[in-house]
Amino acid sequence: MELIFAAACCSVVISILLKLAKAKGFNALQMIVWNYASASLLCFLWFKPDLQHISIPNTPWWLIVALGVLLPSIFLCLAKSLQYAGIIKTEIAQRLSVVLSLLSAFFIFQEQFNSLKIIGIALGIAAVISILFSHQKAETGQSSSKQAMLYLALVWFGYALIDVLLKYTTGLGVQFAVALNLMFICAFILSLAYIAITTKTMGNKNNILAGLGLGVLNFANIALYVKAHILLKDTPAIVFAGMNILVVLFGALSGLIIFKEKLKPATAVGLVLGLVSVICLAYAISA
Repeated sequence: MELIFAAACCSVVISILLKLAKAKGFNALQMIVWNYASASLLCFLWFKPDLQHISIPNTPWWLIVALGVLLPSIFLCLAKSLQYAGIIKTEIAQRLSVVLSLLSAFFIFQEQFNSLKIIGIALGIAAVISILFSHQKAETGQSSSKQAMLYLALVWFGYALIDVLLKYTTGLGVQFAVALNLMFICAFILSLAYIAITTKTMGNKNNILAGLGLGVLNFANIALYVKAHILLKDTPAIVFAGMNILVVLFGALSGLIIFKEKLKPATAVGLVLGLVSVICLAYAISA
């Protein structure tokens, strides 16, 4: 349980740092780019993937490139969502992407669902709707409210899409460590090329250093989560439910305590529904 706790802390700290970095004048896009440099290096050192014996014809490069584009894109959407919607709604939307992942498991991967899973999905959808339409007014007016809803929806859908593509990749027999390392490398190269072309720079010193530090947390989040699954291989529902519940709780507490966000009634309802949804899904998976 300690590993799940640590992984959840890393996830929430990433969100907090992205929000604070924006207020301090850091460039979130440059930080996101360089986060994948340190994440790639740490992935290679930690998992020790065999990159020298990759079978080029049997490797689904389109999936790796797709994830290489999606990973930094969703990270940027996460930063924008934190800016416009706040940490509570962003963390809940991110974690409740599991609802879409489970729907894909039923329709794409032909997984059988029991009544508890269906209840959990229904509660999760209700939670997302409640959170998105809580009518929290931003200081900049109606346009920011629309932007908040847009980025929350992108975070919700984007994280689920990444989960589906990762699952599809492992289903094709691609070694996880190799695939993960190539995705990090691809994300770094593509995002670096993007900012070099669009902004004529690869980042200033402060943004690069901040991004490298962010990459340590990003990789730690993934590595600890994978390690928890390895140690609790017979009870994956505990890892899954524990991670999501802790992240939602930590995210809500940090939003209320650190950023002094107001917890609107509809958001509170969404939080409760979200927690109940994840609990139902955890029991359903372990049943």
